[in-house]
Amino acid sequence: QVQLVESGGGSVQAGGSLRLSCAASGRTFRSYAMGWFRHTPGREREYVAAISWSGGNTYYADSVKVRFTISRDNAKNTMILQMNSLKPEDTANYYCAATFTPNRDHVALEEYKYRYWGQGTQVTVSS
Repeated sequence: QVQLVESGGGSVQAGGSLRLSCAASGRTFRSYAMGWFRHTPGREREYVAAISWSGGNTYYADSVKVRFTISRDNAKNTMILQMNSLKPEDTANYYCAATFTPNRDHVALEEYKYRYWGQGTQVTVSS
């Protein structure tokens, strides 16, 4: 069992930055591929970024490439999403997720592959 808790959300003007954190507890964090998703009411939950448990492989949705950076610190059981140049369309509830994998370089891109989810943190970007 892995428990995930997001933090760092808030309100910011367009062009600003936010840094989201995902703190994990429970099983060994380093055995889990991690990801960030976001959800806006009326729309399906959307993949944002993902990272392997080694940290060596990362993937981003086209809509956030260059602007967002995903990283992790296995010693601190923490994953980070640095969000720069925020746009109003980035407004959403952001969730971190984890899935166990024996492959240190595996990145999970599909929502259904993730077993553990946090409660989410709201990000609001005003124009």
